[in-house]
Amino acid sequence: MSSFSPRFTAALETFDAANAEDPTQESDAEGHLWPKELLYAHRMSACLTRVAPEAPEAVHLAARCQHIRRWAIPRHDFPMDRVGYHQWRNTLKKYHAEVAGQLLTEVGYDEATIARVQALVQKQNLSRDTDMQLLEDVICLVFLEYYLLAFAHQHPEEKVVAIVQKTWGKMTPRGQELALQLPVTDAAQALLAKALA
Repeated sequence: MSSFSPRFTAALETFDAANAEDPTQESDAEGHLWPKELLYAHRMSACLTRVAPEAPEAVHLAARCQHIRRWAIPRHDFPMDRVGYHQWRNTLKKYHAEVAGQLLTEVGYDEATIARVQALVQKQNLSRDTDMQLLEDVICLVFLEYYLLAFAHQHPEEKVVAIVQKTWGKMTPRGQELALQLPVTDAAQALLAKALA
């Protein structure tokens, strides 16, 4: 990432400024409070830098803006069923891509790079795009490391196990290997073991 352009740094700062407006606060491992989506964005960047620092600039940008301003479209605005959930997720993907495109334009990115970031954020051609699959691995790793237990506390165990199995199926063999090395709690480790048994 050190070879990336000054506009890359400007883009990250712009993304962070947008996510810093998140009214929901969340604590990191040290107990420091963050705006929720700002913390998520930094976790995404840190994970990508750890597992694939050589990834293209567009992938690093997409990782940082994956959930940009997510709180602007709350889940409860859609029916609280499976269909409503998918409507919400699809609406979010388009929204994240639009916001990212606007902010990248502001800091001087070209149309091709912006289109690439937007495609990555919207998970287009997932099964055929190695960069998209890398980003999906990072998304899954971040979920398993930081958000699995919180999710588990809100849902029945059978649903949690099914979600872990679905998450596992989205990952590459390398992503799965990295997931087994995550520094997760004993409780999270037990859920992983149950899902993968």
